[in-house]
Parts: sequence; structure tokens; C-alpha cells
Amino acid sequence: MIATISGAGGFIGQTLTRKLRDKGWAIRIIDRERLSLPENIFSKEMIEGSDVIINLAGAPISKKWTPGYKKEILESRINTTKKIAAGIRTATLKPTIFISASATGIYASTGEHTESTGTFGNSFLTEVCRQWEEAALACNDLTRVVILRLGVVLGSGGGMLGGVEGLFRFGLGGRLGNGRQSFSFIHINDLVDAILFTIENSSIHGIVNAVSPFPTTNADFTDKMGKVMKQPAWISVPAFALKLWFGEGAQVFLEGQRVLPEKLQEAGFRFRFPTLQNALMHIYR
Repeated sequence: MIATISGAGGFIGQTLTRKLRDKGWAIRIIDRERLSLPENIFSKEMIEGSDVIINLAGAPISKKWTPGYKKEILESRINTTKKIAAGIRTATLKPTIFISASATGIYASTGEHTESTGTFGNSFLTEVCRQWEEAALACNDLTRVVILRLGVVLGSGGGMLGGVEGLFRFGLGGRLGNGRQSFSFIHINDLVDAILFTIENSSIHGIVNAVSPFPTTNADFTDKMGKVMKQPAWISVPAFALKLWFGEGAQVFLEGQRVLPEKLQEAGFRFRFPTLQNALMHIYR
């Protein structure tokens, strides 16, 4: 099997690439140099003959959102996805599946969302996700397309935990704002398993919520993370401080979506780390 991966150098991409190579897969990596290739050459070298395309590319969102950086957040996702979709259209031997990342940030921060009942928010992140998904679905007539709406991905050495682990180890962890915002997450191993499950189950297509079946809150995450680290987590970072530091980007920390993985569960996928306690204990055991 041959998999072509964009964003292979990121936290999710590195873990996924190791897993696929361990299973004997050949990997093609789409990097910036290859993205700059003319469309016909890109299609021939990266897409033609690949069994699976997995698109994970995108600039980090947990930074201050200047107008220039907002443009980078959007274009790093849309341009890569459009290039891959165009490559699939050009290729003679097309992949059997195109998996493209999105995020639960597309949903409103109120209510509970499944793939069939979710309502969209009204924010910059919502618009980014909407355009991101639209770019991938443009080749829905050419191959099976799966859009993974990712929650917070938890794992050792990277992602969200990589940014806060040091603070919690020194007793400096704390809730953000009032702590009541929803926290929909997935363990990195469950995410990689879900990607493989999606590849192997041809009945799965369209939107898939890649989240644990038991979403929680920022306050609960703070409490459990402090206990796992055996450190107090009493500090509270007020909303105004986050807004001063991150500007509009503070919504990443102060808003959350309560999301359920209805489609994965209905297809029979089993989570190894369904609860936050399961996930954190495995990561820091």
C-alpha cells in the first residue's frame, strides 16, 4: 500500500507515518518543495498510483492572530487541499480514498454536535473549516472523501499537551477563563486507529467527528491534569489576559465545542482511551 501524506512532519503526521511504515506501507511526503511543483508533475509524482491520500497540513492556530497570520492559517490549509484535489483530478490512477483534516471548531460553541445534527458557529475558525472542507469535497466525484473533524489531540511530546505539560509539572497549570468551555478530545493512538479504520471500511465517507465519546470541560481537564502530575492546578488565567495576548485568537482557548463521534461508533469503531482519565493516565503512566 502507498500513502501520500501532507503535514507528515507535524505531531499527528509523525505518529501516523510511523504506524503506517510499521505496517509495511510505502510513504510519499508532500512538503513545501513538492507543493511548488507544476500541477501535472505534482500529480504524477505525489498522487498517481497512491492508494491513500491523507491531508494534515495547516499552520498552528494557537498563536496571536494578526491579519497576516490569519491569512496564513487559511491559506496553509486551503491552498494545500486545492492542490491535492487538483492532483487527484489530473491523475489517471486515482487513490481509493482522500482523507482530509478539518476541526470541531466548525461547530457552534453551544449545544451538542454529531455529524447529523451539528450546527455551525459564526467565527473565523468556522469559515476556515468550511472552506477547507469545501476544497476537499471538490473531488468527491473522483474518489471516496472523508473529512476528519478533529478535536484536541492528546499525546506525549506534542500537540496541546506539549504546550502545557511544563506548566503543570511545576504547579502552574490552571483553567482558562471560567473553565466551563467544552473540551472535545481524542488520544493520538485512537486517532491513528480511527484513520486506519476509516481506510479499511469503505462504507465510511463524508464528515467524521474524530473525538472521544466522552467530551468534558476545560475545568475538568485542568483538575485531572493536575492530579496526574501530582501538582496543584489552582491558577486561573482570566479571559481578558488571553485576549490581550492572543487577540482574536483567544477564542481557541475560551470557546469549545461539545462533539460526539456518532459515525465512528455506528460503524463499530472502539476507542482504547474513551475518557480523559484513560487518556492522561496512559500518556503519563
